[in-house]
Amino acid sequence: MRIVCLTHVDYEAPEAIATWARDRGHELTTVVPLLEQYPDLGDFEMLVVMGGPMGAYEDAAYPWLVAEKAFIRAAIDAGKLVLGVCLGAQLTACALGGGAHPHTQRELGWYTVRLTAAGRESRVLSVLPREFVAGLWHGDTYELPAGLATAAVSDACPNQAFESHDGRVVGLQFHLEWTEYALPELARRHPDWFDAGGEFVCARDEFVDPGEVLTEGHRLLYLLLDEMGTLA
Repeated sequence: MRIVCLTHVDYEAPEAIATWARDRGHELTTVVPLLEQYPDLGDFEMLVVMGGPMGAYEDAAYPWLVAEKAFIRAAIDAGKLVLGVCLGAQLTACALGGGAHPHTQRELGWYTVRLTAAGRESRVLSVLPREFVAGLWHGDTYELPAGLATAAVSDACPNQAFESHDGRVVGLQFHLEWTEYALPELARRHPDWFDAGGEFVCARDEFVDPGEVLTEGHRLLYLLLDEMGTLA
């Protein structure tokens, strides 16, 4: 399978998603929307959209977001597999006809995510446990279009995952792809988040050294991606 991955900053790479692609014999190509042209829709079977510090609603500040959301919509309409992570989930929600906006809470750390009834019945997300710990780092949230139900929640945010098009389109507000190499760089780039604190903001040391949570997250990521892969 040919995979195109849209990245927005160098420190939010596909990480374990790229490892999964290599392990499964897939071809993954990274594209930076701000700097590079989008590929033809016939050149890939799966689109992955990664995170970034910009807001999915900040079209005026980041005009290229308009074209990116249109490209995501075109990929969906063409029947491609689409996985959005964090900002990528918000952009995908917008492409589906929903929206995005600042959330009332910031989440930064390792917190429990719970599948909803819709998540437990979904085509792809139902492969995940009913409860699991995932990495979270966001101050925005998305709004789903009419007809889509949230598939996962956390204590701080009711929008942690969604699924559309019979599992061919999946959005994850949380992170299962982070690796031990990515965490210190994430923390270094945005120390103000730790300094500001908050009810759902962990300490820096806790963030960069989560222990076995990373390994379990990668196992869950492989389950999810393998299930999506069956739809290719």
